[in-house]
Amino acid sequence: MSKIGILGGTFNPIHNGHLLLAEQARCFYGLDQVLFIPSGCSYMKRQEEILPGEIRFQMVQLAIADNPYFCVSDMEIVREGNSYTCETITRLHAQYPEDELYYIVGADTLFQMEFWKNPEQIFTQCITAASVRQGREDSALMLQAKSLASRYRADIRFMPSLHVEISSTLVRDHLQKGTSVRYLVPERVRSFLEKSGYYRDGKESFR
Repeated sequence: MSKIGILGGTFNPIHNGHLLLAEQARCFYGLDQVLFIPSGCSYMKRQEEILPGEIRFQMVQLAIADNPYFCVSDMEIVREGNSYTCETITRLHAQYPEDELYYIVGADTLFQMEFWKNPEQIFTQCITAASVRQGREDSALMLQAKSLASRYRADIRFMPSLHVEISSTLVRDHLQKGTSVRYLVPERVRSFLEKSGYYRDGKESFR
């Protein structure tokens, strides 16, 4: 049996915070690999503000190239229609029936997941690995985890983690203003973005 971490996201663009979260989860849970899954057509975000999937996929490839435990899948990008986490988890569960799947999320996501499509499919087919900033395990979060466990048989496990104030929005803002994103994104991604001009001129460079 292998332990496989799953880290989904828009990755618009991928940044060092994503990589740190994945590496901390790998070490804390003893994962054999972490699978990055760039979203396809997200029904929760405006598509005109997101780079095409193949470009985001390419950036993830560049970002994880030097980590042998990291890999990337285009399953959501090539899937037609909206991307739903429940469908992705179900497909992975069928693909790796003998392995343990760890769906990596920030702790605040636990307050949103029950409103996603078919949350029971997510909770019953994988372990939810929730990242919590050290010292921030508050009572509301613990009660929410207990509630999800009761209603959906969710197996929620908390992981203490470092918190880095980096977001894709911050990276895009820096690029649009022409300021440096060095140390915010992996060096290969920084070079790719600076050469391509993506995000530099706002929406016009997206399509």
